[in-house]
Amino acid sequence: MLAMLGSIGMTMIILACALPSYKVWWPFFVVLFYLICPIPTLIAKRNQSDDDNSRITNSMFATIGIIISSFALPIVLARSMVIHWGACYLTLAGNVIAYITVLGYFFGYDSADSW
Repeated sequence: MLAMLGSIGMTMIILACALPSYKVWWPFFVVLFYLICPIPTLIAKRNQSDDDNSRITNSMFATIGIIISSFALPIVLARSMVIHWGACYLTLAGNVIAYITVLGYFFGYDSADSW
């Protein structure tokens, strides 16, 4: 299920870049946000002690900042007329599906006793 959702999300990102009416590869830069999104959470989980809850809060703040940036990039590119609004909408839909996939991975394959 996660592989199918990830494939659909990436297909939407590639369509936003490769459709004949768009032909601009700028929306593909949101993939960098997909790659760096889980890093703060993984670092916080690895170095967590029992009495330090601020590390979890800070990692969630950083992760949410990365996610908001991945939604803001296509909107800024569309407002500055670098990409078309249709490419922006495809990229935003791909973002939603990709982050649902990441969320599903963390909830599905993470043990409950590690937090």
